[in-house]
Amino acid sequence: MAPAPAQIVWTFDRLDEIGGFTTRVEGNPKVVDTPLGRAIEFDGIDDAVWIDNHPLAGAATFTIEAIFRPDGGAFEQRWMHLAERDSTTGLLASADHPTTGQDANARFLFELRMVDSSWYLDAFVKGRGYSRVLMFSDKKHRAGQWYHVAQTFDGRMYRSYVNGVLQGEARVAFTPHGDGATSLGTRINRGNYFRGAIRQARFTPRALTPEQFLSVSHR
Repeated sequence: MAPAPAQIVWTFDRLDEIGGFTTRVEGNPKVVDTPLGRAIEFDGIDDAVWIDNHPLAGAATFTIEAIFRPDGGAFEQRWMHLAERDSTTGLLASADHPTTGQDANARFLFELRMVDSSWYLDAFVKGRGYSRVLMFSDKKHRAGQWYHVAQTFDGRMYRSYVNGVLQGEARVAFTPHGDGATSLGTRINRGNYFRGAIRQARFTPRALTPEQFLSVSHR
């Protein structure tokens, strides 16, 4: 397995190509103008984008960042999913529509839980011998605004952040993922669709500090 590149930035300002990769689009996601620049907007019903690349394959430490705007919608939303492809089956999820706990594939997820007009972050990582959720329902944020979110791993501790503020942390016996793919706006096998917009993501094969994170100039 090749090591992960030094740093990858994906800007979601078009639908046909992201990060040099041709996309697969379902539903009717739209590119919209925002105070931060162009972004992809999802309807929370059936809009989704797939990218045939796992930008952190081979990374032993990592930071995943995203700038996004949640706009209400369903309680449970999975809006960015990086999945390892099973080397035996070729699948990105171990069942067509797995319920919670059934999918054995290694993965990273950014999810959220929407409660009235507020949301809280759910960061998730899973692989061989480990599975960890960082989700804290007491740390709510208002919907309809732009946020920076991040999850990091420094070789020992897994952490999640919103606008540079630590949401929680836990020890994880992480091992690197293999090659795979990424979905935006939904779980990689179509479920828990996202309502809102995503402007940018950055993938770094080391743990960044909040001072090194991407900035959001308008919220």
